[in-house]
Amino acid sequence: MKQRLARYLPILEWVRHYDRAAAAKDSLAALIVTLMLIPQSLAYAMLAGLPPVTGLYASMLPLIAYTLFGTSRTLAVGPVAVVSLMTAAALGPLFAPGSEEYAGAAMLLALLSGAVLLLMAVLRLGFLANFLSHPVISGFISASGILIALGQLKHILGISTGGENAVELIWGLLGALSQMHLPTFIVGTTSLLFLYLVRSRLSTWLQRLGMSPHIAGTLSKIGPVAALLLAIAAVSVFQLADAGVRVVGAVPGGLPSMRLPTLDMTLALQLLPAAVLISLVGFVESVSVAQTLAAKRRERIEPNQELVALGGANVAAALSGGFPVTGGFARSVVNFDAGAQTPLAGALTAVGIGLTVLLFTPLFRNLPHAVLAATIIVAVLSLVDLSALRRTWRYSRQDAAAMAATMLGVLLIGVESGILLGVGLSLLLFLWRTSQPHIAVVGQLPGSEHFRNIERFAVIQSPRVLSVRVDESLYFPNARFLEDRVAELIGRYPQAEHLVLMCPGVNLIDASALESLEAITARLHTAGIQLHLSEVKGPVMDRLRNTDFLAHLGGQVFISQYEALLALDPDTTHHARERQRECFGNIKENAG
Repeated sequence: MKQRLARYLPILEWVRHYDRAAAAKDSLAALIVTLMLIPQSLAYAMLAGLPPVTGLYASMLPLIAYTLFGTSRTLAVGPVAVVSLMTAAALGPLFAPGSEEYAGAAMLLALLSGAVLLLMAVLRLGFLANFLSHPVISGFISASGILIALGQLKHILGISTGGENAVELIWGLLGALSQMHLPTFIVGTTSLLFLYLVRSRLSTWLQRLGMSPHIAGTLSKIGPVAALLLAIAAVSVFQLADAGVRVVGAVPGGLPSMRLPTLDMTLALQLLPAAVLISLVGFVESVSVAQTLAAKRRERIEPNQELVALGGANVAAALSGGFPVTGGFARSVVNFDAGAQTPLAGALTAVGIGLTVLLFTPLFRNLPHAVLAATIIVAVLSLVDLSALRRTWRYSRQDAAAMAATMLGVLLIGVESGILLGVGLSLLLFLWRTSQPHIAVVGQLPGSEHFRNIERFAVIQSPRVLSVRVDESLYFPNARFLEDRVAELIGRYPQAEHLVLMCPGVNLIDASALESLEAITARLHTAGIQLHLSEVKGPVMDRLRNTDFLAHLGGQVFISQYEALLALDPDTTHHARERQRECFGNIKENAG
């Protein structure tokens, strides 16, 4: 009973071994992540079109939920840039950003995302995330980073403009450039430069001054807090808000009230497609980060339990006035590097955020939007990897095409349309590739029991037995291709009496492919050729035994291709053995 309960509440497993040393490391990691999360939460809420304090709300209860249900020791859950952008893309066309209706819809979106993730966990559908290939996710994140950065430039310049895609955003920025607000521009560009230098150079500078790499790296991670405090001080001292610099304004203090979002079924149906996409993208990003970090410590992640944890975190966000959340890459790496030992570091981070909401929200009154925009830009540009497109092109042009389509779709059409375009193209390219499987004529390597492609190796071929290797599962897109290929080979080898299909790469034979095999068998019988199979995998063989195919085959099913050639053409096998003896004899003579 305890073991089964621990399966659904992983906290019961690690809490038994919790000690002071782990508590000390978790506390230090929580402090560092809290300092990093405060400016990010405020900024990502603004990116999502919500009041900045909403980001703090989304950084408390969700972390508690993940502590209870998560299997990663170091994953840091909370608002992230890409999911915030997707939230804005889903809600922007429906409500005015910052309005009460918008905030309520964001809570409903988080609830729907949590419900989708929990349903996937119940049905064990974690594999669905595999339909988001790495090139598609990489292209989506890079394009989203560019789109986010373009969208935040208006806050750096102090202008009012908008747009749904990159073209509209750039055109709007150029059109409103003459209205640039100089004090805001100075605050924004100074913040950008400061954050860039802190992120890229501060650690190196501090190490040159004799500081240890660990401390120097930690200080460089909390640079956004310093930028936030310096900007607040500058606005307060120089009265920049009166000069037109846009600030956050009054931020409500106190913990969020616990309540269910308004359950509007019409709105829920409108938001459901976006909730599904947010769930899939968030799950892929989160599990990828969690597995990468877990591998470094030889720990294990349970993907289906991660669905439960992330689903619970999003439901918790909905109940506490937040918006969709997931595991963040940068924060998780910082959490790992800071020495977090258990998910309790996340709960302690939630406590730190809670204290901030209770005690320090008046401090954010003079926080400029330009600083939050600079925080977002510096964070998201680290996610942009345009060189990945070139690397992918060199290896696989089909994957590169899907990646490019995703990027162009996100930049020119929109976030949701872009990722759907990438996924759709990936699936189409997969069907196209597998519709023309590699089918090779093989021969026996002299002196061995191995068979290789006749076009790549010097092999011995049987004049009576045509050995054909199929390097792909057989299913409806490629069933007809197999028929055509076999017909072509029979025309090229008129002396063949037997055809053996080698199936070491066949993991599936569906109903369409089975009909094609039956048609091939009948056509070969008409031509006086017997069909045989070899090296059929166990699960495939089990399914074939449940049909009449083997009874009508007439030929045999051999364990190996060598056994097939030995039974059907022993003379060729004997010739291969003689070649082996000759080779060994020559070697002995040369050695003597």
